[in-house]
Amino acid sequence: MILIGLGSNIGDRQKNIITAIRKLGKHKEIIIKEISSLYETKPVGVTAQADFLNGAISISTTLAPRKLLEVCLNVECQMGRIRDQRWGPRNIDIDILVYDDHIIMDEALCIPHPRLHERRFVLIPLQEIAGDIPVYQGQTPRELLKKVDGNSDVVLYKKMNYNLLEL
Repeated sequence: MILIGLGSNIGDRQKNIITAIRKLGKHKEIIIKEISSLYETKPVGVTAQADFLNGAISISTTLAPRKLLEVCLNVECQMGRIRDQRWGPRNIDIDILVYDDHIIMDEALCIPHPRLHERRFVLIPLQEIAGDIPVYQGQTPRELLKKVDGNSDVVLYKKMNYNLLEL
C-alpha cells in the first residue's frame, strides 16, 4: 500500500488539497485509490500560525519511491510552495508516508515517514483509508493511535469523495 499525506494552512486549504490530489491523479503513472476525509488540526512545531487541513490518499503507481517524491515535490512547486521555515505555514505539503514495505532513510527521503506513528492528524486519515492494514512497524493506524498522546485535536472538516475531485 502506498500512502500519501496532504496538508495546507494558507489560502483556500480545501481547494489546495483537492488541487494537489487532482494533479497527482493526472500523472500517467499514478492512480488514486482511496481518499480520506479532511481534518482540521492545530499546527505542530511552530504553533503561531493558522490551523491546518490534513488528509491522506492511497495510490498505486509504477514509479519508484524517489521518482514519486520528485512528482510530489513538482506538484508542490507548481502550486507555489515556498520552503522557508521548518514546520512553518504552507499552501500545500505532500508527504510519502508509506510505500509498500520499503524502508528508506536518507537526506532526501524517509519511508515510512519518521513521525507517522506520533501524529494523530496523520493516523486518523490513515485509519480511514488503510483500515486494518499495518502501516508502521507491523502496526495498524488504530493500534498506533492507542499509543499517541491524545491532547492534539483532530476535527472532521469534510468527508471527501471522487465527485469532489472530478479527476
